Amino acid sequence: MAQQIAEQAARCLIVEDSAFDREKLSRVMRKTRQGLKIEQVSTLRAARRALERAGTALILLDNNLPDGLGADFAQELASDPDLCKIPVIMVSDWPSPFMWEKAASAGVAYVLSKTEFDGRYVRAALEGKRARQLN
Repeated sequence: MAQQIAEQAARCLIVEDSAFDREKLSRVMRKTRQGLKIEQVSTLRAARRALERAGTALILLDNNLPDGLGADFAQELASDPDLCKIPVIMVSDWPSPFMWEKAASAGVAYVLSKTEFDGRYVRAALEGKRARQLN
């Protein structure tokens, strides 16, 4: 049981279709030194498969993905009794009020532009703080 809990705190899942942005988000995660392994996926389908395995402590989620919207996926996560406990930070090129509303209703910790994302949001989300951030 203790090992399963330790595994659950071991991974950050980055859901982003741009290889450049996945690397940028990964770099920020490595700098925060939170001890999280980083797993990158480029589609919601791959994210669903990754979430079937235990061990996700944080999700960084883009909104515009090849197979759907991150905001809709956040609502899907919020409706799952196990996955709703994982903090989600939406990191998008163009966070809109509509996307922000949808994300807020799903309990997303932060909605940020990709240029403003940094380690302080990761630390706050992992500490369980909820806040709204809109550009």
